[in-house]
Amino acid sequence: MAFVPNEDRVSPPMAAEFALSMLANTPAGDAYTYAEYQNMFSRAGFRSTEQHALLPTAFSVVTATR
Repeated sequence: MAFVPNEDRVSPPMAAEFALSMLANTPAGDAYTYAEYQNMFSRAGFRSTEQHALLPTAFSVVTATR
């Protein structure tokens, strides 16, 4: 379960707020976009990824398949 910001990194508001909080309060924290998750999973050998919104919350689940 994660806040996944859009590619513009400033929407949706809750994900952008979380990214800012991580950046301000941790040495190298950030919130990753779906494209960044896809890239990480691909480099780790996964062939497909999906993002599932957990409505009505601002959270998403990103899944990967080998």
